[in-house]
Amino acid sequence: MNKLKCAVVGTGYLGKFHAEKYASLPDCELVAVVDTNEAAAQAIAEKFGAQAFTDYHDILGKVDAVSIVVPTTLHHIVSRDFLNAGAHVLVEKPITVTVAEADELIAIAKEKNLTLQVGHLERFNPAVLGLDKEEKPLFIESHRLSPFNPRANDVSVVLDLMIHDIDIILALVDSEVERIDASGTPVLTQGTDIANARLTFKNGCVANVTASRISLKMERKMRMFRPSSYISVDFQNRVLTKHHTGSKEMFPGIPEIETEESVFESGDALLEEIKHFVDCIHTGKNPLVSGEAGRRALETAIQITRLLGDKA
Repeated sequence: MNKLKCAVVGTGYLGKFHAEKYASLPDCELVAVVDTNEAAAQAIAEKFGAQAFTDYHDILGKVDAVSIVVPTTLHHIVSRDFLNAGAHVLVEKPITVTVAEADELIAIAKEKNLTLQVGHLERFNPAVLGLDKEEKPLFIESHRLSPFNPRANDVSVVLDLMIHDIDIILALVDSEVERIDASGTPVLTQGTDIANARLTFKNGCVANVTASRISLKMERKMRMFRPSSYISVDFQNRVLTKHHTGSKEMFPGIPEIETEESVFESGDALLEEIKHFVDCIHTGKNPLVSGEAGRRALETAIQITRLLGDKA
């Protein structure tokens, strides 16, 4: 099997890790890294044996696959140019700024039979991968709390943090959103810093989603109630707990409650995400987080953002 010629556009905090993962994979060859900061691009290129570029146009048509790790406002144009040049694209979340932009990327990828994957990294958390999908949830509650970090204060907390849980919830429920209620407030930035959204789905499921980037502690948890089980997912500590009815009785006519807890080893979610991207390229299968999934999460996040009075 010929090695995929891979590139990374954007060598900031996350982009340099993308470059590291491609360089580590035996079926990939990291041939280029691109950044408008020439020194930053050169440093990553030298470290992983690639060529450095300051303009991504210079490598269009010369690579098989690319990670797009640039500011969100550039996701659409950069991804579009690589798709049109015949490259498979892994674009960081959110997929684009607008739904129309996402639709265009999805259409190009479909027309050219290319893989378009969106970097919702939490989907590759081992605790999420270990979650059985046999029962549909009736109620979901999620909390994603984080201390303040100035890195992503150009967008609201919805597009910064909440969108992770929105994506997972939409995949688990697999039903159209019928109604959204939301409240939130800015505290340290011009955008919303703490927010709560209540999603009501057509199949009757309700999800209560809270995100904060001004908390004193870090917490990333999701709890869901299903017809015969209660599930708790601790993303941060990679713990999956399932409480369900057993075969024995706790009281006459009342089944006992059994508990199963799985603690997963510290994995490399980004490596698993990129390996999945490469596998989809080789096999032609649909990515776990496809362009359509990224679009769906973006559309819901935009609706919440507008309800909060932020710019979408």
